[in-house]
Amino acid sequence: MNYNIEKKAPDNIRALAIAMVEKAKSGHPGGAMGGADFLHVLYTEYIKFDPTDMEWIFRDRFFMDAGHLSALLYAQYYLLGHYEKSDLENFRQWESVTPGHPEIDVKRGIENTSGPLGQGHVMGIGAAIAAKFLAARFTGLFDHKIYGFITDGGIQEEISQGAGRIAGHLGLDNFIMFYDSNNVQLSSMTDEVTTEDTAKKYESWGWNVLTIDAHNYIEIKKALDSANAQTEKPTLIIGNTIMGKGCVTAEGEMYEGECELHGKPIGATKADFTKTLLNLGANPEDPFAKYEAVDAYYQTVLAEKRQEAATKKEAYKNWENQNPALAQKLTAFFSGKTPELDFGSIIQKNNAATRDASAAVLSYLAEKVENMIVSSADLSNSDKTDGFLKKTTVLQKNNFKGAFLQAGVAELTMAAIANGIALHGGVIPVVATFFVFSDYMKPAIRLSAIQELPVKYVWTHDSFRVGEDGPTHQPIEQEAQIRLVEKIKNHSGRQSFLALRPADAIETSVAWEMAMQNTTTPTGLILSRQEISSIPTQGDAYTAAKQAKKGGYLVKTVSQPDITLVANGSEVATLLDAATILEKETAIKINVASVISEGLFRNQSIEYQESVLPNHQLIFGLTAGLPVNLQALVGARGKVFGLEHFGYSAPAQVLDEKFGFTSQNIANEIKNYLSEQNYSTQK
Repeated sequence: MNYNIEKKAPDNIRALAIAMVEKAKSGHPGGAMGGADFLHVLYTEYIKFDPTDMEWIFRDRFFMDAGHLSALLYAQYYLLGHYEKSDLENFRQWESVTPGHPEIDVKRGIENTSGPLGQGHVMGIGAAIAAKFLAARFTGLFDHKIYGFITDGGIQEEISQGAGRIAGHLGLDNFIMFYDSNNVQLSSMTDEVTTEDTAKKYESWGWNVLTIDAHNYIEIKKALDSANAQTEKPTLIIGNTIMGKGCVTAEGEMYEGECELHGKPIGATKADFTKTLLNLGANPEDPFAKYEAVDAYYQTVLAEKRQEAATKKEAYKNWENQNPALAQKLTAFFSGKTPELDFGSIIQKNNAATRDASAAVLSYLAEKVENMIVSSADLSNSDKTDGFLKKTTVLQKNNFKGAFLQAGVAELTMAAIANGIALHGGVIPVVATFFVFSDYMKPAIRLSAIQELPVKYVWTHDSFRVGEDGPTHQPIEQEAQIRLVEKIKNHSGRQSFLALRPADAIETSVAWEMAMQNTTTPTGLILSRQEISSIPTQGDAYTAAKQAKKGGYLVKTVSQPDITLVANGSEVATLLDAATILEKETAIKINVASVISEGLFRNQSIEYQESVLPNHQLIFGLTAGLPVNLQALVGARGKVFGLEHFGYSAPAQVLDEKFGFTSQNIANEIKNYLSEQNYSTQK
């Protein structure tokens, strides 16, 4: 590269970035100006992609952690031809393809939705794990790199510790992360917040760490060459940059490295927007223009990218001809579809805990689904993902032939990694922990839903019946939180999350079938620690339980019922027992419904919903969590018996007695409800 382009191209990116923010009157210009040199070198000389096929599975991938630096990405991709000039002019506007924080748009080069700091680079680590997993199964094909971009805020987010530890432990030499270290944060200078030695921290996790002047082309090149040559460790490139690089005042004096340049339009700071444009070589009358020499250079770069990709694609065609069976398998992996699976053939024990029923399914999937990675947060023997682990091995440095990731105690990191695995493509991620610890995962669950990723969440120990572990481990409000996510529509207009709490072992098999068939949104399976009585059925139990695919169905039905009882999970069995008691003691006719997913149930026709939960009849709900879990289902005349307090430490059976969750007490509660509604319970 000649010196002219080396300086002009980053300055063009800087000018475009500040022009976007200035026109929108909103955004973060300073960091974009600091990171421009590195991104320009990375995209023109290192990242491999096909400009004509941005979804090419063998492309290098770039994961942005610092979503507030979206203007940097859009400016860079504008030079690469991914955006039009009008797209940049509409930055942060309604229906613009250049939103305030990057939203997944692979055809334009945006690999991940980023916003909450910390998660973006962890998704990159997940993608690197997926690439290693695939490389172990398709020798010589998946040698691409995953690049990440992080700032001071992302480094400080606690999730970076889990990610740094896991990436170093696994020796992810295919992951290269640039740390834009400019000593400035949104509301303070960095030295007011931290004095840690970032380099030593990452070195202690097993990373290759390089420190450079990230405005120096030679140093950037040298660092990227070293990182790409690494074969044992992930690399962190600490790039010392200047916040607001190139900014000047109205008097023409340099005004760089200031805190206010982080989150304000340049014109709202002591710097001058027009003079800064002139200092960067831009035309203030046309600030969104590509510099002529820069545009010409990028056209050359794009031609080279196309040729490199064409050469690799030709090599793949030769491999495909020589390995037709493997090629067919690879296509199947990236289709997102699973092989034909017979969930009805899975043998389930009667009266099993649903976590044990899930273990039986996972054992089956381990033998049938070759492209699945299951992960647990140091709980595989408790959340019963060891049903999968017993059929495979743990992912290890230099050995990714297994399919189980022992994430350690790092629930949020594990979930964000799963998002990255899903974003990479070709691999199905499953993550597991106790339901109460879904609290630690919520930010990543939310990004799963926003990005429409088919991550499978397995949450066990689903109620106060965890027992002796006490209130810290007994989920009370967690189902209500997850059901809220289930009520949100994603940008495709679909239910953004599928939450399934099966009522017995056979329903668990059906829930897993639903999860595996759901390839467009995340799914959560909420499973019991304790044994649950199997739902009595006439005929094949699995066929009966498949009605759960409508979100809710009747597990007990009579003609002209007086009342319908509704629950999900273990409470369904309690209601069935209570119904038996009531029918012996009273003349009341009772239906019982299992609603495994309210969101899915509400997607059915009104006629079907009415056939399960008639509006004109009395409905009584039972939940081991907050009553709000079922209040929308029982309606205005209905009643819900649930918990409105935290749990206590005691055996599960004792808690059932103390909290009133015995079948006899629930029968009494139902009788009281009927009396309140002036229903006679006399035979």
